[in-house]
Amino acid sequence: MIKWLRRLIWLCVLLTISFGATCYYYAQSDLPLQSSPLQVELRYGSGLKSVAHQLESAGVLSYPDLFVLLARLQGRSSRIKAGNYEFFGHMSPLELLNQLTRGDANQLTMTIVEGWTFKQIRQNLANEKKIVSTISGLSDIEVLQKLGLDLDSAEGWFYPDAYHVVSGATDLSVLQRAYKLMDKHLKAEWSQRSLELPLKSPKEALILASIVEKETGRAIDRPMVAAVFVNRLKLGMRLQTDPTVIYGMGDTFDGNIRKSDLLFDTPYNTYTRLGLPPTPIAMPGLEAIHATLHPAQSNALYFVGRGDGSSKFSETLDEHVKAVNQYQRRGRVP
Repeated sequence: MIKWLRRLIWLCVLLTISFGATCYYYAQSDLPLQSSPLQVELRYGSGLKSVAHQLESAGVLSYPDLFVLLARLQGRSSRIKAGNYEFFGHMSPLELLNQLTRGDANQLTMTIVEGWTFKQIRQNLANEKKIVSTISGLSDIEVLQKLGLDLDSAEGWFYPDAYHVVSGATDLSVLQRAYKLMDKHLKAEWSQRSLELPLKSPKEALILASIVEKETGRAIDRPMVAAVFVNRLKLGMRLQTDPTVIYGMGDTFDGNIRKSDLLFDTPYNTYTRLGLPPTPIAMPGLEAIHATLHPAQSNALYFVGRGDGSSKFSETLDEHVKAVNQYQRRGRVP
C-alpha cells in the first residue's frame, strides 16, 4: 500500500512538473500571428473565453483554452480591457496578456481632425515619437502604393477620427485603418444618397464633401451649404469657393486671399473653372459627407458668413449683395 502511495505521489509530482513546464513553454512561445501588424477590436462586455475566441478568429491565438488557463493562473481573468489593439510579430501569450490587462495604458491616441489635409496628417504622424515612421521621404503617390491603393491623390480618403494604437505601431498601419473607415462610410452613404444629385461617383461626393467641410462654420448649416453647391452644379454655375483656391495655391498662401488669387487659374480655382476640382481639398467628416449626399431642399445659390460662424443664404444675386453689405462690408452681426 505504501509502495503504491509513493508511486501515486511521484506521478502527481511528475504531472505537476510536466503541467508547469507546458504552461511555461506556452506562455513564452511566439504567437502565430497571421500578419504583422495585426489589428483587433475586442468587444466591450466580453468575458475571458469570449476574448480568447475573438483572438483566435482574428488569427492571434491557436490555443484559446491554454490562454484562458494562463490568464486564470495569473489571476488576471477579469482584468482584460476591451478596445482597439494592434499586435506585432515575436509576441508571446504572456506579453499578449500583459498588453490586454494594461489596456489603454499601453496605447496612444492618434487623431485625424475634420478638415485636415493629407499633408497635416503626415506631419502629425511624423511628430508622434511613439509611432514608427516608414513613409518619411516618400511622395504621397508612393505612400498610396505602399497601402496598395490605386488612387490619383491621397487627399480626402482618410477618415477623421481618434485612432487608438499601441506604441510601436507604424504610420502606415494608422493610414490603413483610416482609409478603410473612410471607404466604409463613403460606400454606405453613397448607397443611400438622395436622388437627382449631380454627382457621378463616390469620388465626386468626397470632393464636394471636402468643400462643404471647409465652408461650414456651424454644423447646423451643412445641409444648406451642400444645397448651394448642388444647385450651382445643376445649373452649370461656377462653385466660386475660396477654400479650393487656397488649396490650389499650396505653400504660397500667406493667410490672405486677394482678387489676383481669384483670377489666377489653377485646376482648383473654382472661380475660373466650371465643375468640381480634380480631387478633394481636405478630409471631410461623416456629417459633411451625409449633408453632401442629403442636401437641404432649397433654391439657395449664395451664402455669406454673418461673422458669428453662421451663414446667411440667398436665392438671388440681389439678396446676396444685400447680405454681403449687411454682414461683411459693414461688419454688423445681428
